[in-house]
Amino acid sequence: MNFRFHNLLGVPYRGGNAVISNNTLLLSPIGNRVAVTDLLKSQTSTLPIQSSSNVTRIAVSPDATFLLAVDDRNRCLFINLRRRILLHRITFKHRVAAVEFSPDGALIAVAAGKFVQIWRSPAFRREYFPFELVQTFADFDAKVTAIDWSPDSKYLLVGSKDLTARILVCKAYTVTRDCYLFSWGFSFDGEGEGDGEGSEPPGKWELLRKDGFMQGSAKVTACDYHRGLDMVVVGFSNGLFGLYQMPDFVCIHLLSISREKITTAVFNELGNWLTFGCAKLGQLLVWEWRSESYILKQQGHYFDVNCVAYSADSQLLATGADDNKVKVWTLSSGFCFVTFSEHTNAVTALHFMASNNCLLSASLDGTIRAWDLLRYRNFRTFTTPSSRQFVSLTADQSGEVICAGTKDSFEIFVWSMRTGRLLDVLSGHEAPVHALMFSPTNAVLASSSFDKTVRLWDVFDGKGAVETFPHTHDVLTVAYRPDGRQIACSTLDGQIHFWDPIEGLLMYTIEGSRDIAGGRLMTDRRSAANSTSGKFFTTLCYSADGSYILAGGSSRYICMYDVADQVLLRRFQITLNLSLDGVLDILNSKNMTQAGPLDLIDDDNSDIEEGVDKQTRGKIGLDLPGSMPNRGRPVIQTKCLRIAPTGRSFVAATTEGVLVYSVDESFIFDPTDLDINVTPEAVEEAIHENQPSKALILSLRLNEDSFIKKCIFSVSPADIPAVATSIPYRYIQRLVEALADLLENCPHLEFILRWCQELCKAHGNSIQQNSRNLLPSLKSLQKAITRIHQDLADTCSSNEYMLRYLCSSGAKE
Repeated sequence: MNFRFHNLLGVPYRGGNAVISNNTLLLSPIGNRVAVTDLLKSQTSTLPIQSSSNVTRIAVSPDATFLLAVDDRNRCLFINLRRRILLHRITFKHRVAAVEFSPDGALIAVAAGKFVQIWRSPAFRREYFPFELVQTFADFDAKVTAIDWSPDSKYLLVGSKDLTARILVCKAYTVTRDCYLFSWGFSFDGEGEGDGEGSEPPGKWELLRKDGFMQGSAKVTACDYHRGLDMVVVGFSNGLFGLYQMPDFVCIHLLSISREKITTAVFNELGNWLTFGCAKLGQLLVWEWRSESYILKQQGHYFDVNCVAYSADSQLLATGADDNKVKVWTLSSGFCFVTFSEHTNAVTALHFMASNNCLLSASLDGTIRAWDLLRYRNFRTFTTPSSRQFVSLTADQSGEVICAGTKDSFEIFVWSMRTGRLLDVLSGHEAPVHALMFSPTNAVLASSSFDKTVRLWDVFDGKGAVETFPHTHDVLTVAYRPDGRQIACSTLDGQIHFWDPIEGLLMYTIEGSRDIAGGRLMTDRRSAANSTSGKFFTTLCYSADGSYILAGGSSRYICMYDVADQVLLRRFQITLNLSLDGVLDILNSKNMTQAGPLDLIDDDNSDIEEGVDKQTRGKIGLDLPGSMPNRGRPVIQTKCLRIAPTGRSFVAATTEGVLVYSVDESFIFDPTDLDINVTPEAVEEAIHENQPSKALILSLRLNEDSFIKKCIFSVSPADIPAVATSIPYRYIQRLVEALADLLENCPHLEFILRWCQELCKAHGNSIQQNSRNLLPSLKSLQKAITRIHQDLADTCSSNEYMLRYLCSSGAKE
């Protein structure tokens, strides 16, 4: 249950400036977090540190050790990038338009309003206030928009809205919003060498040439200059970008990469890769201009994610959203590898088939589509005689029958997966059917509806509703326990009801309205403590062993309950982002005006110079009569929860995106059988005395991840069978989890697979008899072995064909 935040999917970019460090490490803001993408390994992760609102500007130190992240409330975080921990905080008095480390890493330049401040970078030593203000430049008549350091860290080039570029550098180009590039050069006045030793020779800056980009009404929205190559990359408001060779202003590339304006454009250190970002569409691109090929191309969902689904091996994650698209992500890398856009309306439900090669999706456009994940195509479409809007979807364990619930006709449609024919229509509900689920052990279908009932259907016998469970409020969702002996459903009054589907009896009820309460909207007339009536759970999900249940809904919290004792075990707060509504319990009274809350007044400047655009999703239809008044402030909520079949991670589809939580063993100290003799020193002593069995058992009792892995590698291959036989059964689960973790990132595949083989030989009967308790760890091991097998299959196939070719060539000679 020790889940920690692991990653954020669905939103690779949301605005702000992107930065490339060490030529291969791409950092980009996503909401109030920062994503880190390794372009060589094709992996992305999200820092576990949250800012108080959306991050707009980031900067990385030259040695890639420290990260500065400034949000739209002028609060700055100083982060150790390698250890991923927060070191310091500071708040600036004015809106920060740019921030930059000096090339030597000793200073930080901050463009705050009409001022440019030079701060000394915090050192490794402990200080009461690590940020030291060195100098402030206040000679500007308008806001400062851009800054750039000279290579020797002595000069700073500053651009401002007062149409000036100040602070001397050895070579300068300035770019204006009206699509003109100015080239400047320094000319000496005579041959004098200055007044004293070390002073600069007298001279002045002169305009050498003025070149236009000729983009019509488009404006420059992003630009970057590479000193080594003497090249400029420019992004425009119409989605075009241009690459120009200076000083002759030769256009090397002029291409279109988006329909919306480009909000960031940056070179890497070598100058061979260009990074572009489009905040409005959530696009993030890395392009190699010499070979004209993409290194990275990712785009998130344009609107909120409605549903998620895990594959059976927990390697893939599918997401569906209001932008009519279905995306499939690889959890190990965090990348989306395929997008299906055939739906013409919002996607409301997803379901992975047991084979992992087929994905089902339901949409409000009246279709159920089946997607082939091997050929990336829609191979079957299920429809109804008359158009319906589907809001729920499920399939039986064999994958032969597909069921979908409707929003408008209150019916459940049943199709055959093989033939695509409509087999049956189940009627009986009197309100939208918002949740469906087949029993894991038999062919009984459970459905929940706003008509305050949960119904069980015998789909194969065609007898209609077998059982009806009435409630006092609308039922929002339903879920089966993995063993099929219990049903959980949530109602509009914030309660979770547990039913015995065999006996048809109510087992117990959890009152969760107070657990999920918290967070006051800008439009609420009551305090957060008195707003429990509007809080309820809209999604439920059992753990892999059925011991606990996750619940989320119209709140910033995800609640974890123990099923047997009906107690709250843990509460996850999904965000601290104050740019979203419903995060704070107490609002600031000074923001209340006669026209209403200050944050809800639409005073945004439409000028593209004002930085990051607001997400358009919060503004659609807001000018219509009766539309919601929460202009541009998305309300935080959880729309869907799913736990991985391995039980080691879960995902939550929220307003922020798809949050991934996983069990991080490296931070857990949870000894299972600890006494005074079980110490790290005892483990080291057993290894030194060449007692591998004793050392491994001690490390398993200590339950320290690093010691367990060290003891595994201390065993010679010849001793593995004997050591595996000596391990007591109660430590088998922990050992299997350690082996699964090693298979993910260890090069010694044969050694680890030999461990797995001998462990199964020695404890096969015990594992089979207690498979339910070991199921999560065994699935993790299966997942790791399957991934390795797939990776090796491609390599072996390529080598096999190459050997055949070489053999055939030698035979001919």
